[in-house]
Amino acid sequence: MKRFSIVGVLLALAFGQTAFAQTAAAPKLEDKKAIKFNEIERGFFFEGRGGFYGVINPPTLSGGRTYFSAGQAIGLDMGFDIGERVSPSIFLLASSNRMLSDYTGLNTTGAASGDFGAITPGAAVKVRLAGFADSQDVMRTWIYLRAAGGVMFYSPPSLLPTLDVLISGGAGIEYFTRLRHFVIGLEANFNFMALTQSLGFSILPTVKYAF
Repeated sequence: MKRFSIVGVLLALAFGQTAFAQTAAAPKLEDKKAIKFNEIERGFFFEGRGGFYGVINPPTLSGGRTYFSAGQAIGLDMGFDIGERVSPSIFLLASSNRMLSDYTGLNTTGAASGDFGAITPGAAVKVRLAGFADSQDVMRTWIYLRAAGGVMFYSPPSLLPTLDVLISGGAGIEYFTRLRHFVIGLEANFNFMALTQSLGFSILPTVKYAF
């Protein structure tokens, strides 16, 4: 009987050591790393803008009548975010301005009068100066400066038969929404048409989608 007890003890010890060895040799399963999403997407983007576009002294011949013209503009930027502060882009802006029927622009024949518009392709850069964090320490609200330049193609050409050079600069505020890809904002720009020496300004809400 004592012999069987000794054998049982030896077998128990043998099985215990085997189980311990298997447990020690088994690889530990690493905790799965939590998937972390970016709170704000930055990179390639499209940005639309549209709103008020006024011209203080529309192009006219020397001595011709000129007056403030209210209008509208709509545009699209395509660019890339460099970090969180700098965003260069190329853009296309379409504008339309209301004028009275006595406005004859730059033509001398009187063949055209009234409203005019322009299509302006160009390039721009946005620089964010100051950011403000939300309750989760995410910088969602930014104040920025934007500078742009382009070539204006007026319409109708019988009214304004010339090209112009647009130089634009202004400031804005934008908010990076919790939808990650979407940014909304509002900007005000001072516009200078260099060849015709015309001045204007614009107030444009913006919507941006970043990939």
